[in-house]
Amino acid sequence: MKKILGLDLGTNSIGWAIINQETINDKDIVNGIECTGSRIIPMDAATMGNYDKGNPQSQTAERTKFRSTRKLIERSHIRRERLNRVLMTMGWLPEHYSDSLDRYGKLSKGTEPKIAWKKNGNGDYEFIFKDSFNEMLADIKTAHPDMAKKGMKVPYDWTIYYLRKKALTQPVTNQELAWILHSFNQKRGYFQRGEEEEQQPNKKTEYLSLKVKEIRETREVKGSDKWFELILENGLVYKRTFKEKPDWTGKTLELIVTTDLDKNGNPVIKEDGEPKRSIRAPKEDDWTLVKERTQSDILKSGKTVGCYIYDTLIYKPDIKIRGKLVRTIEREFYRDELEKILTRQKEFNPDLRNKELYYECIGVLYPNNDTHRREIANRDFTYLFINDIIFYQRPLKSKKSLISDCPYEERIYINKTTREKLSSPIKCIPKSHPAYQEFRLWQFLSYLKIYEKERTEFGKIQTDIDVTDILLPDNESYAALFKKLNDEAEIKQDKILKYFPQLKKNIKNFRWNYPEDKTYPGNTTRAEMLKRLKKANLDSDFLTTEQETALWHILYSVNDKVELGKALHTFANKHGIEEEPFLKEFVKFPPFKSDYGAYSFKATNKLLSLMRRGCYWDEENIDCNTKERIEKIISGEYDPEINDRVREKTINLNGISDFQGLPTWLVCYVIYGRHSEIKDITKWEKPSDIDNYLKHFKQHSLRNPIVEQVVLETLRTVRDIWEQVGRIDEIHIELGREMKNSASERKRISEQISKNEITNLRIKAMLTEFLNPEFEIDNVRPYSPTQQEILKIYEDGVLNSGIELDEEVRKFLKSFDKAENRPTRAEFLKYKLWLDQKYISPYTGQPIPLSKLFTSEYEIEHIIPQSRFFDDSLSNKVICEAKVNSEKGARLGHEFIKGCHEQIIDLGFGKTVKILSIEAYEEHVRKNYGHNKAKQKKLMLDEIPDTFIERQLNDSRYISKLVKTLLSNIVREDDEAEAISKNVIICTGQITDRLKHDWGVNDVWNGIILPRFRRMEKLQPGKRFTATNTNGKLIPYMPLEYQKGFSSKRIDHRHHAMDAIVIACANRNIVNYLNNESARSDAKISRYDLRNLLCDKKKQDDAGNYAWIIKIPWNTFIPDMRKALEGIIVSFKQNLRVINKSSNHITKYVNGQKKRVPQSKGDN
Repeated sequence: MKKILGLDLGTNSIGWAIINQETINDKDIVNGIECTGSRIIPMDAATMGNYDKGNPQSQTAERTKFRSTRKLIERSHIRRERLNRVLMTMGWLPEHYSDSLDRYGKLSKGTEPKIAWKKNGNGDYEFIFKDSFNEMLADIKTAHPDMAKKGMKVPYDWTIYYLRKKALTQPVTNQELAWILHSFNQKRGYFQRGEEEEQQPNKKTEYLSLKVKEIRETREVKGSDKWFELILENGLVYKRTFKEKPDWTGKTLELIVTTDLDKNGNPVIKEDGEPKRSIRAPKEDDWTLVKERTQSDILKSGKTVGCYIYDTLIYKPDIKIRGKLVRTIEREFYRDELEKILTRQKEFNPDLRNKELYYECIGVLYPNNDTHRREIANRDFTYLFINDIIFYQRPLKSKKSLISDCPYEERIYINKTTREKLSSPIKCIPKSHPAYQEFRLWQFLSYLKIYEKERTEFGKIQTDIDVTDILLPDNESYAALFKKLNDEAEIKQDKILKYFPQLKKNIKNFRWNYPEDKTYPGNTTRAEMLKRLKKANLDSDFLTTEQETALWHILYSVNDKVELGKALHTFANKHGIEEEPFLKEFVKFPPFKSDYGAYSFKATNKLLSLMRRGCYWDEENIDCNTKERIEKIISGEYDPEINDRVREKTINLNGISDFQGLPTWLVCYVIYGRHSEIKDITKWEKPSDIDNYLKHFKQHSLRNPIVEQVVLETLRTVRDIWEQVGRIDEIHIELGREMKNSASERKRISEQISKNEITNLRIKAMLTEFLNPEFEIDNVRPYSPTQQEILKIYEDGVLNSGIELDEEVRKFLKSFDKAENRPTRAEFLKYKLWLDQKYISPYTGQPIPLSKLFTSEYEIEHIIPQSRFFDDSLSNKVICEAKVNSEKGARLGHEFIKGCHEQIIDLGFGKTVKILSIEAYEEHVRKNYGHNKAKQKKLMLDEIPDTFIERQLNDSRYISKLVKTLLSNIVREDDEAEAISKNVIICTGQITDRLKHDWGVNDVWNGIILPRFRRMEKLQPGKRFTATNTNGKLIPYMPLEYQKGFSSKRIDHRHHAMDAIVIACANRNIVNYLNNESARSDAKISRYDLRNLLCDKKKQDDAGNYAWIIKIPWNTFIPDMRKALEGIIVSFKQNLRVINKSSNHITKYVNGQKKRVPQSKGDN
């Protein structure tokens, strides 16, 4: 007996079910549910909501935030200790302060001494820099005599700002300078890594405070708001929206103005002659506004930060300094001030010029780090204080371990101790590397297709004709296109199409095979280098492959600006380049992103040798091993390393020169003998093998905490099931789409779901209103899902037909965004009148009146019939006359028009309708479905292309492949080389929904949850929480006002198990039938044969219409399912460990050698 496991995987849930199947007379017969359940991963609603909206956040994010804060505080303490150590060595610290320090500069436990304050004999604190304080008082009296007359008290702490100002021009004592250094260590400004380089050379951001001279109203509107132009005192025009004209004339606005700059640093000029800039008026507490405003004020004053604060205090003594006067400014302001102070004090203070003292200080700081001590030995105290202590910024950790391993290449080495031969994977290549940039471009070209959108041949319109072979007939033409794109930073469709002179006359009739509005990266590294070489007066011919790689290595590896300058200087001298302009451009080169490719540099180079074309391809570049493999492939010579699959893929390659311009997957087969197949076949023989895998699983390796949690819990759940049932022969999986999709895709889907929910509420509300006689609409049933779908298709067809929407219609549609804005009946009536007569039947061109929409005269029609291809989306549905639908039968839309054009169809009761001519139909489709490209394309099909089916079958997402690969380890057969076993079957949500509908599973669920809704009716008399369906059965119902955000599934975790039972019963034939694999031209078993095998006919109405319903798995399936679901006790993820023992390591010297050792003291 075969045991089949069904899994329904979601973001916080795992539904599972085991069903038994036996083979009798060569027929597989399912005979019952052995066990089923739901495993829930506890997760708060906010975390789940964030994930579904595309904002994945670890459940430990809060802990991470606090840990980051602790680390910042710890690092500030380390800087203070290092500064104390140097100042102690120099003898600059006051006695009371140095007495509180240990030999490493660390404050004694329980003490928090201040340099400027010491405790006297009475236990009171007294200020020790009174001489400087008195000097400050005299200075204040001179500059601001009114302050002295008023008898205003001056705080001692203002002295630090006086000293910072004084130190710029006059000598200060050693202890005063120590206090100044500590003040800079305490507040050292904002710094973003790489910001000192020119990160945004094409943007200029300014803070401006300007008065409004005039306000002009424009005729433009944005929803219910109006656009106004605010004319500012310097002539700038600030555009923004208001409900009504604001009374802002004469008001001063604080603005952030961003101006776009060209490559020469000049403002970009728009067509109207004005500079291209954006203006925004942020809120008072906006971080950018506060930063830019403070920096602008300091720059205008022409003073250092200390001088600016001190001079402001004299005239505004009540002002708060921190968080008000100077809140957040860039580090350069503080750095510049301290550099000026130390440079000036160096003239007065011999200690700062004493080399012996300097050597002693760096010896104290670095007693064991000889290398760094030698590096800074020729520096001075200015460098030590500024760069090595106070403004030191640690380099980022490499995190090389997070870079993916190359799937093909590895490094072989001999273990020095055991002398055994070992291998370690090679890390993947950075995406900015010239080799990867070239690889990506050849890969792009290998998949590039150019299509002619429409062409008329022999009186027939053809769509999407592939003209790639005409435009790019040989390898040399590909090489010429590569040469053009290799110097470009980005690739757009119009750029590609304009390259071909044949297309210039009718370029709008052509497209590429990628999304038309999407921009793809070209050779971004080379393009940026060429741009800067041009500014440095160097020709593009200078940038050979060798030069480009050497220059990239410098720019990628060297982070320090000074060291980068040195490396570029050496490069310029070596290649005879004029140094000054070259350094000026390349020292500002923007940092490369830390992105990595899928292969290592070694593998990428090998792949490139067979991907290049034309003049870029050279047989000599192919490595010896690959060349030998190619020769054996061509000659057919036996080699155990070259399997049959490789020979099958390369059957059309007959000579060495044919091995160029190959797509990536084929190159992988030629060089490495595999592409999607796994390198090492893994088969788990027992449940404990899963435990072993989990034990060695590297935490955070999936980079997505939510998905990683589900994957690991799935393995734990499957392990428990395996232990319980003994063995698992086949696994069927449905992976929730939120698991498979990227963050951006989840965000888009989340927004679409919100829109769809509003549309569904609107449709239900409209049907409820249409019950009223005054609307004159026949046969309305508000709770009918079929009628809801009919109205949705009808409304969608009108709204997406390109008709200009009236403002009243816009207002009506928007009113459903909020429940409290429900439209009035009069507004419903207006919308109904607007919709009426706007929907046109696609096959006859006749309008469909809304009053007859829900009668038997009209039906939902599948453009691509379900009998030939399963597609239940709105883009495959239109509404047409019932008789026309019957006449169309199993033909596609355009196929039907070709066979029946201008035919007269009898509608009954003396009414007839004429089918459109081919030309009229094609014009109607172009005109009315231009805004819905998917539906337009389906209406123009004569046959189902295999690309439709391939797109449905293809699921190459990383998470999906990972889950399938891991579970394949359980059910993989011997010698099965594929990464995904044939005993793992993937279901989609669409398949599960269809099976639940055909098998009556939804009725089982309604029966299970119905008692809750009956109870609600008792708790809230007068409210209806149940309804009767068309079969006369009582079903749960949620009143319209509560429906937003409600789902009947979400109220009970058992629905995951229900879905898992259905998934387990979905055998390969059912999956092939419903995902349309059987509709392919090369399918082993035809769709019609599968339909007869899997389906029964079910009569739909008295007119003789019927539907094909998938047979129920076994006769007692429904009662068995209900019994299984009612017996479930939902399980929750368990973490048995009470607390994790930390595994912290520290770096310390052991026997004179620096080693990382486990922490032995403290909280370990």
